[in-house]
Amino acid sequence: MANYLSILIPIVSVIVAICLIIGFFLCLAPSWYEKKIRGNTLEADEFMNLKPSRWEALQFLLLNRFSVGKHKKDTTTAYELALDDSEHVTGLKISRRSNSDDDQERGKIMSVPPSMSSSPSPIVIGTIRMGFGHHRIAYATCSWSMAEASENRETVFHDLLNVKSEEADLIRDMDKLYSMGSRFASEFGGAAEKLWGVLTKAMGPNGLRVPCQTAEHLIPILKGIPKDSPIIATHCFVAMAAVAAGFTNVINLVIDNHAQWFVLCPKCLNLVQGPSNYHSFLRMGVPPKLVALAGHWIPKDLVDNIPEDCQRRITRAVNHKPLRILAPVGGAGAQKTYVCAFIKALTPMLKDGTVQILLNAGDHTHMIEAFEKTLAECDLPFNRIDTID
Repeated sequence: MANYLSILIPIVSVIVAICLIIGFFLCLAPSWYEKKIRGNTLEADEFMNLKPSRWEALQFLLLNRFSVGKHKKDTTTAYELALDDSEHVTGLKISRRSNSDDDQERGKIMSVPPSMSSSPSPIVIGTIRMGFGHHRIAYATCSWSMAEASENRETVFHDLLNVKSEEADLIRDMDKLYSMGSRFASEFGGAAEKLWGVLTKAMGPNGLRVPCQTAEHLIPILKGIPKDSPIIATHCFVAMAAVAAGFTNVINLVIDNHAQWFVLCPKCLNLVQGPSNYHSFLRMGVPPKLVALAGHWIPKDLVDNIPEDCQRRITRAVNHKPLRILAPVGGAGAQKTYVCAFIKALTPMLKDGTVQILLNAGDHTHMIEAFEKTLAECDLPFNRIDTID
């Protein structure tokens, strides 16, 4: 009996100590939370009409520490931005952080406030190369902006990662963690995929509180843009940072068709792609004036060519031409196992010519290597295209 007690007493003591420590932090978490969000422009709780419980306040503090580390919020610095002509889209301007006096001499600086010229402030399409999907949507948005805007109004492609800074590095670090988790879940599936799903969905309202707090740290990347510029964001961090920086004409293109708090942005118009998402957000309590149904984010030239493209597909089918399948990978570079298995399953049809497959690996080297290895194993000839020319 004495032996059992000598083992049991330390274990119970440790458990009691842990409970006391957790209780201590739970008691203080709400006040620490209020102190952390004090002075923020983004008011996530008001937007959701919710207040965090003690557990949620503690979770928020831990996740915020994990997200931004020791990075200090800076609301006064504004990085001077320069504009270059896009190498891929005629007439489109690409923003970056100015790094030399040469930019000033060549007239490349985006002036804040705008110069005295009669030209209106540019339409800014804000994005983050955090998964290629955000870039794809941004380029699609640019196609409409450039077609519909007046001739003297520029469209600027503003990728936050293109503005070299501590804030951009902060985003990169978050992206590395997300991409690693996404690829891990996709490759191993099963329990790993379920765990990743739990981690990404279990935050609930903190899924909005934490990104809003993180976005407050990204203000300097947008402060170099004229305040009267419309900001169309294809990543929620861009929309949040724009609102936090004081922009009042901000549109957030909601990129996901699963209704979750973290894809939204307070104090701006959130446009969704489908009616199910729209009604789900209304049921969640999103203010009706801050959400609207818009449709899918498709480039203008694809929309303009829908009748002709559909007729071509019909003609191909009537003439028994091979069925073409485009298989792009996700922006995080996941789905390697799935797409390789898909190629193997299609091998008989690929060899008899009834199907053609186009594999888009983006800039993910590990995906390209996996695809080429699978095609070689299946004895399937292929052409590699690595340029848009």
